[in-house]
Amino acid sequence: MTEAPPQRVTPPGKRLSIILAVLVHVALIAFLVYGIRWQTQIQDVVEVDLVRQVSAPPPVKEEPPPVPKVEPKPEPKPDPKPEPKPPPPKKPDIALKEKEKPKPPPKPEPVKPRPETKPKFDPVKDVLAKEEKDRAMARMIADEERKLKQQKDAAAATQADTARSKALAGYSERIRAKIRGNIVLPADIKGNPSALFKVVQLPSGEIMAVQLTRSSGHAGYDAAVERAILKSSPLPKPDDPSLFARELSLTFCPDPREDGRCT
Repeated sequence: MTEAPPQRVTPPGKRLSIILAVLVHVALIAFLVYGIRWQTQIQDVVEVDLVRQVSAPPPVKEEPPPVPKVEPKPEPKPDPKPEPKPPPPKKPDIALKEKEKPKPPPKPEPVKPRPETKPKFDPVKDVLAKEEKDRAMARMIADEERKLKQQKDAAAATQADTARSKALAGYSERIRAKIRGNIVLPADIKGNPSALFKVVQLPSGEIMAVQLTRSSGHAGYDAAVERAILKSSPLPKPDDPSLFARELSLTFCPDPREDGRCT
């Protein structure tokens, strides 16, 4: 068996489109013919009005719109400093004096004299003031008397000390003189050595003990002085019993002129 050849299928609407295309061409041709004939017809009567020919203005050429120029932004300018205003002209002194007249000073009010007031007499107040004055005077006199008494007491004490010192020096000298008379100096002593002794006595002058406090450096001289002290018992008594001393510190040296003062 042989296959039948494929049949050509006409797409739907093709005929309608062909018909519409033909109609459009016919209409276009008719329009063209009618338009040409309408323009070639000549009118029988032509009326012409004579009008003075006015020159038409020249056609204005349209210039293209200008292209906006892009200007650079101006730099900010510093604000100008305000110029100092000139000082206003001084007005003459005469005009000022005429305008500003000094006001007269106000007159001082008269001071009314105060009535004189007599002090009132107060007998109690006067008596108290007198008593206070008397007490102040008495205090001043007492102070002066006390000062004089202190000065007298000081002078008396000084005199007493001087007298006591003299009496004590005389008492010590009598003791040393008695002991010096009993000293037998050794033959080999040289120079002027001093020896210090501590002597303990009774109120009657009897010697209780003798102690060598500082040696003279010569044993023979120290022993001679100690024997002389013991031999001098009892020692002389002071004229004033208050000058008596139980313990005595006595210094001796070979030279009698330096005795008591030698070191």
